[in-house]
Amino acid sequence: MKIGIVGLPNVGKSTLFKALTKNPVDINNYPFCTIEPNVGIVKVPDERLEKLASMSRSKKVVPAVIEFVDIAGLVKGASTGEGLGNKFLANIREVDAIVQVVRAFQNPNIIHVHNQIDPLGDIEVINTELILADLETVKKVGARIEKDLRGNKKGSDIQLEVINKIKNILEEGRLANEVRLDMEEENTLLIVRELSLLTMKPFIYVYNVSDINKELPAELESKNHVNPVEYAKGVAAPPLFNGVKLDIKIEEELLEMTEAEAQELGIRSSLSELIIKAYYTLGLITFLTTGEDESRAWTIKKNSTAPQAGAAIHTDFLEKFIRAEVIQWDELLKIGSWSKAREAGKLRLEGKEYIVQDGDVIEFKI
Repeated sequence: MKIGIVGLPNVGKSTLFKALTKNPVDINNYPFCTIEPNVGIVKVPDERLEKLASMSRSKKVVPAVIEFVDIAGLVKGASTGEGLGNKFLANIREVDAIVQVVRAFQNPNIIHVHNQIDPLGDIEVINTELILADLETVKKVGARIEKDLRGNKKGSDIQLEVINKIKNILEEGRLANEVRLDMEEENTLLIVRELSLLTMKPFIYVYNVSDINKELPAELESKNHVNPVEYAKGVAAPPLFNGVKLDIKIEEELLEMTEAEAQELGIRSSLSELIIKAYYTLGLITFLTTGEDESRAWTIKKNSTAPQAGAAIHTDFLEKFIRAEVIQWDELLKIGSWSKAREAGKLRLEGKEYIVQDGDVIEFKI
């Protein structure tokens, strides 16, 4: 699963990428310094995995990972090819979610492409360009579906209804991910996949601040709602507007410090909040396996059945699945070992219909 880091030039995209991936990338202070997307694999922080590995005395620990892609800066007019618009739009189509970096700090030595610090205005510029690109796509596909409807092609009426719903939202200046659609309906799913809209992807907004403790403007603070971990557990509705505050300059400086130096200065990284939020925003959850040889975090889509989860380990698990032994990670830690959990009758036997929960520790039987 790929997450694209986007934003206007000089807002801190490449510096954030460098901090996330600990890879040296070009962060020179001029527009379009990022031309080809940089790609980095990022470990998903998970204290559950570390605790299970300690319990099992595992020789190897394998975390879940997600992929971040640093994409060229966008400017007004990108939807019509301005700046590196065409390259930007092509790169962003290939990611599964969008992290939009928004400048919320003052620094006269770092130029702003619009010569003013206006977080909401910057968000509007980027989102407008993505909306305009999507509108063009929707109109082209809509014209073809209208022909299909005149030819009485099966399902074209449903597809045209979906297209018109999306078109209306986009024309209001809103993102396509705000449209509520029945994704269980086959024709709806087919047309959404064909459209492959930029603004249908989930968004996370990273506000690059100079003081992590300083409050954002009220209009931005009010948009930061819904705990993604609670969403993963099914407690809350999916967030329309995810927001994270980061002092990206501090994150860069932490790369040059030892852990002891950072503790002495009272500085700590906030990147884990972004990584975890990105993970759950993608609709992903983690199940775990643990033993003396290895403790590992496995990434699956939320609402996966036990056989589908097993397929993350090996494709044979999907077809040859018999049952799964399951226990939540914290209950296993309390008991102290897998064998003790079995002796105590704490391992649940689950079948093919079981929906795997975030934090399940599983042993599959095939």
